[in-house]
Amino acid sequence: MRLLQICALTLFAFDATVWGASEEKKAKPIKPCTVLSPTSGSFFDLTPISLYPPKAGKKLKKDDRTESWHAKGYDYPANFTLNVCAPVMEGLKDVIGVEKSLWRNVSAFYKMDGKTYSIGQQSSSPIFRGRKLVLNYTDGSPCPAPRLSHSLSTLDKDTKRKLKDDDDDDNISKDVRRKSTVISFLCDRDPLAPKAVVSFVGSPDDCAYFFEVRSQAACAGVNDAQQTLGPGGVFGVIVLIAVLVYLVGGCVYQRTVMHQRGWRQLPNYSMWAGIASFIKDMFVILFSSCLRFMPKRRRYSRVSNGNARGRAGRTDDENRLIDQLDEEWDE
Repeated sequence: MRLLQICALTLFAFDATVWGASEEKKAKPIKPCTVLSPTSGSFFDLTPISLYPPKAGKKLKKDDRTESWHAKGYDYPANFTLNVCAPVMEGLKDVIGVEKSLWRNVSAFYKMDGKTYSIGQQSSSPIFRGRKLVLNYTDGSPCPAPRLSHSLSTLDKDTKRKLKDDDDDDNISKDVRRKSTVISFLCDRDPLAPKAVVSFVGSPDDCAYFFEVRSQAACAGVNDAQQTLGPGGVFGVIVLIAVLVYLVGGCVYQRTVMHQRGWRQLPNYSMWAGIASFIKDMFVILFSSCLRFMPKRRRYSRVSNGNARGRAGRTDDENRLIDQLDEEWDE
């Protein structure tokens, strides 16, 4: 009975451990720059196209970049530089309307007329809007004033210039609109395509900027962080479950059907007892063999020297001489 209880408790403890591990794994947050699709449950990881400056003294690989991603403005009077989930690799200075402590967190910018404009601070939280994977950057440089309507077309040029030219005002209020960026990611499985292709889509009001990134990193993949067990671990779990089922099922069968008690409740008791006896005999044989090679204890022995050997030799000579004299006397 006790053996059956031990088997049942072992199986219960194993189930509780597996259940607890699964619950802990569900509660584990995902890594930055990764996201799970709310509709399909697919995993997306944008870290392969997130660029970082090379470490000092580290040799650059063939595919390593030393600058951020670039996009042509085409009809827009500036070109753009941006990074994915990380600040741009270029060191920025004198960013319009942004505090100095935040210059190193700019993830997208452009330069115009010798001035640097931020179009968003770093963010590592991509989201889904429907089936579209997007990444938002906010809190860039202050936006210009809204475009003048036709009713204001009669204003003189100086008044229009004052209304429009608010980008250079560093003392802007906190409630002012600031430039932002929306990046849409599209899956590109072409093996010959570049790692990422960034395209500028447009900016309707010089305040919100829209980009499109085609990359293989935007394709659905497998969440490696949730795969806590490798192939060997999965095989080990399967073997452990099989052993537990064998032990518990065998114990129940031997007890209820065969009416066995004690250790004989174990399945195939005779076979396991024979294996244990064989291992015991082998251990005894090996232990005895090792004892033969161990040095024996020294015992006291009688010490003989050269004088005793010399006396024994002289006695033999005397006996031979006496025998020889006896033979001559008889003749």
